Amino acid sequence: MANFYTDNPEIKFHLNHPLMKRIVELKEREYADKDNYDYAPQDFEDALDNYDRVLELTGDICANIIWPNSEAVDAEGPHCENGRVRYASKTYENYDATVKAGLNGVTMPRRYGGLNMPTVPYSAINEMISAADAGFENIWSLQDCIETLYEFGDEDQRQRFIPRVCAGETMSMDLTEPDAGSDLQSVMLKATFDEENNCWRLNGCKRFITNGDSDIHLVLARSEEGTRDGRGLSMFIYDKRQGGVDVRRIENKLGIHGSPTCELVYKNAKAEICGSRKLGLIKYVMALMNGARLGIAAQSVGLSQQAYNEALAYAKDRKQFGKAIVNFPAVYDMISLIKAKLDAGRSLLYATSRYVDVYKALEDIARERKLTPEERAECKEFSRLADAFTPLAKGINSEYANQNTYDCIQVHGGSGFMLEYACQRLYRDARITSIYEGTTQLQTVAAIRYITNGFYGQVIAKMEQEETAVEFVALRELAKKMAVKYNECVEKVNAAENDEFKDFCSRHLYEMAASTVMSNLIVSDASKAPELFAKSARVYTRFAMAEVEKHYNFIMSATAEDLADYRK
Repeated sequence: MANFYTDNPEIKFHLNHPLMKRIVELKEREYADKDNYDYAPQDFEDALDNYDRVLELTGDICANIIWPNSEAVDAEGPHCENGRVRYASKTYENYDATVKAGLNGVTMPRRYGGLNMPTVPYSAINEMISAADAGFENIWSLQDCIETLYEFGDEDQRQRFIPRVCAGETMSMDLTEPDAGSDLQSVMLKATFDEENNCWRLNGCKRFITNGDSDIHLVLARSEEGTRDGRGLSMFIYDKRQGGVDVRRIENKLGIHGSPTCELVYKNAKAEICGSRKLGLIKYVMALMNGARLGIAAQSVGLSQQAYNEALAYAKDRKQFGKAIVNFPAVYDMISLIKAKLDAGRSLLYATSRYVDVYKALEDIARERKLTPEERAECKEFSRLADAFTPLAKGINSEYANQNTYDCIQVHGGSGFMLEYACQRLYRDARITSIYEGTTQLQTVAAIRYITNGFYGQVIAKMEQEETAVEFVALRELAKKMAVKYNECVEKVNAAENDEFKDFCSRHLYEMAASTVMSNLIVSDASKAPELFAKSARVYTRFAMAEVEKHYNFIMSATAEDLADYRK
């Protein structure tokens, strides 16, 4: 029987990374839960075995329930009835399967009913569900919003809301409005304090809200009257049980049809503040968005995995001129590149997830006791790595998902344009990944300071020192040549001392950094597991070198005076 986990040993490879020992040690607090919860691990090996079993169960559900339901969900989609959302019928079947399997509150502490798993296995679950149905993944993965409530809410709120999510209730983050998309500081949903009832009231409209009729909402609203910038915004918790929010309509989208994207109307809706006033955008949304962006990176990897599966299966089956088309160079070139981008992008996803795991676990420990100087330094180091790598993981994997699903259709030829083949749905679903939770252009903005201050260059230099198997030394040398060209371009852009020229070159520098980082990651992976990654390492580094060369030639030939040719 098919299984999205055991059929893809590359996922388990990342689960066994050496840093996982430190991550589990921090997450489990020296396995303090083992005496109070019969499902808590006794030691590191027990923890990994637990993750392995949960992922295998997830892989079974994805392969044998969610994936077979995906076409029906895409065709039916959700509906709006009397101000409420009704999911596609098969979506209820999918969600019931994940709830019964205990796949809710994955990262939450056991005292709230969670599984207390790190981000790494959570990303693996995310990836597999996305491969089965990216639209359904949007509904399931919004449980991740509970991380923000756990981090910034008070203990009473944790006790009231987290167990509900762990038991299967859904969440959403209500941020954007008709006039406030990426520019969230323009949010105008009004929050006023009701003195008589000792609560906040929300009034206004939200748009493009994923899973907008969820049970528990985190809402960005303007709490400070007379303000118009981010300092007047606070984060609120809205409980659907309280009433006051209706779904005006569900957007008619190109893809991810199973996920209801809603326009919401708040009419004196009762809410409670999460955290401190005025920090809604400045602090809480930033944390919320970083988690969401890592989720989209996982969603993108899942789409790339399924694009590879579909392309390879079709190419092996389809015969032209007396032989399967997988044997034609024009076809196997496309398929091998899909696989190479998938493997390199997946390595970036899990590297980022590990960085997030270390610093988040240490921040959580800091709520209970004072960190040692060594722990504070470790937390600072991994927090910076996570902040730098998240925009790379989200931006590049979403771009690769678009490219890979595009090539998957091309492998199918004319059949790929027909609705009965899954590749067209994967292509439609992938298109949003480079747009929502921050466009690729915004990921570039988030990454640019780590480019110009030399941080990526420092990380790449450390990666170059990692142990390399003899057969991959030439590939490591190729990655080093990429780094030389990347650093030369950074030096030129910095020397120009022109902000507009820097912004103009930023996308090129961003892609150079990502290509160089991923080349080093995939070479390291191949050195440890050549049976899994040798081919992808060779294909990807050649591809990446060509990409770096392209961007190098552009930047080195460009001047600030050239900007006039691009302005409209």
